[in-house]
Amino acid sequence: MRPYVITGGRAGTGAEPLHWESLVVAAAVPVPAALQPEYRMILAHCQGLLSVAEVAAHLGQPPSVVQVLLSDLVDWGLILTRPPIPPAEHADVTMLRKVLHGLESRL
Repeated sequence: MRPYVITGGRAGTGAEPLHWESLVVAAAVPVPAALQPEYRMILAHCQGLLSVAEVAAHLGQPPSVVQVLLSDLVDWGLILTRPPIPPAEHADVTMLRKVLHGLESRL
């Protein structure tokens, strides 16, 4: 099916789009009976934490389409999100070397 049909002609949402690496999981609430098949497929795949990109891969749809559908599900309270973990600004290389040395000494 064409992406514009799935999203109802929408290319985006009114809110900030979900990052591709954001994690999503289905909320533990009853699923409405009148939900479109695409939304049901997303909820079926999101029983554990998945990234937006992984959901798109499972559905075989572009991530931009899945972002619109996930935003709808978030608005309806059917999906919970976790923002991506920001990259570390300054990695403590000394600590990482100590951890590596400790692991190497145990092998």
